[in-house]
Amino acid sequence: MRTLVLNAGYEPLAVVSFKRAIVLVMNEKATVVERVDGEPVWGARGAYDRPAVILLTRYVRVPGGRNIPVTRRGVLRRDGHRCGYCGKAASTIDHIMPRSRGGADTWENLVACCLRCNNIKGDKTPQEMSWDLRTIPRPPRGVQWTVRGTDRTDPTWDRYLELAA
Repeated sequence: MRTLVLNAGYEPLAVVSFKRAIVLVMNEKATVVERVDGEPVWGARGAYDRPAVILLTRYVRVPGGRNIPVTRRGVLRRDGHRCGYCGKAASTIDHIMPRSRGGADTWENLVACCLRCNNIKGDKTPQEMSWDLRTIPRPPRGVQWTVRGTDRTDPTWDRYLELAA
């Protein structure tokens, strides 16, 4: 079980284990906003509510404009595991402007790619191949990219994540 952590402005900050959430609540650093019904946590002094969402008691500012690191997994996730050229299932990534020609590892220069298209394209540009990109690659946006752990959400988190979006 995981718990969504909100700051005093109800902005999502992180996703933590329910054990970490209980420690924050017991140390009076957070309060329980949403709990999981029917699944208490048993301790030496009795049963405690299992938190689904907690609210920090002190305000913690969410830094604006966080840089999302470029990763292979992130590019595949951003593109829905679909090839940017043919639309088939993608398992690799491709540099639109090849690295051998000075292409950088940026969100705008990377696209998910199937193995076949990646091998055919080699170190050419899509223009040289007369290929079109299905979408223009951009840096990902949204709370699911800036708050770690929200890729697999709990239904009780939905309204808090919608507020942040």
